[in-house]
Amino acid sequence: MEIDSLKAERLGHAEEADYIAQYTQKHSLENHLKLIENSKKEVSIPVIASINCTSPAKWTTFAKKIQDSGADGLELNFFILPGDYKQKGEDVEKTYFDIISEVKAQISIPIAVKMSFYFSGLANMIFNLSIRDISGIVLFNRFLGPDIDLKKKKVVASHMFSSTEELSLPLRWIGLLSSQVKCDLAASTGVHDGNDAIKCLLVGAKAVQVATTIYKNGPVHIEKMLEQVKKWMKEHRYHSIQSFIGKLGYDYIKNPVIYERFQFMKYSAD
Repeated sequence: MEIDSLKAERLGHAEEADYIAQYTQKHSLENHLKLIENSKKEVSIPVIASINCTSPAKWTTFAKKIQDSGADGLELNFFILPGDYKQKGEDVEKTYFDIISEVKAQISIPIAVKMSFYFSGLANMIFNLSIRDISGIVLFNRFLGPDIDLKKKKVVASHMFSSTEELSLPLRWIGLLSSQVKCDLAASTGVHDGNDAIKCLLVGAKAVQVATTIYKNGPVHIEKMLEQVKKWMKEHRYHSIQSFIGKLGYDYIKNPVIYERFQFMKYSAD
């Protein structure tokens, strides 16, 4: 949500760069707070806000304002690219832990952490986040990646929208860890219909996030997804979502090794 400061050399004048950055940041925050306030007036369900900041100090400032605007919960949308070879992995992890601690000291509403999979010890990091007295972890954040425009010979952004093929990543890690962590896990990236949502719940997700399919099909698609879930539950005689969450998690299936290793030749030959 915070716009990174524009470098002076890009605009030619430091004062101009600072003014544009501060103006954009201020109005983006104001619009975000108004959206939360208006949403609270219009809907009967909890409103969960999400923020992403580039400066550690801004996390606490924005979090307090978002709570004051009426949000029922807050998602800390983290991404610190571990692209500096001089920076140790534990230093990156400590930044996450410190920000969570600072935000929790400022607000009382539930906090969820949305994270990437760029960690050398991903399972360990997820577990260590879960013991920070947070309400949930969202797996995983999705980012625009680089691509190459061969005609123009320039670096451009890759696909903005997710695909259902990307669902396997959250399925694997939620399936592996849902019974091990100390908070709820939510699935994100690759959830396009009700069947995708069911898969996430079966491996242990307590919630599912959707974005791409809403952009493509509109908000009405949520109703279709819910109908798919209800139909599947009726066919399999489940009377509540809680009765099947985690049924296919690591600890509850006969061959849990499938979460750890895929035998490509075996499955491609079937």
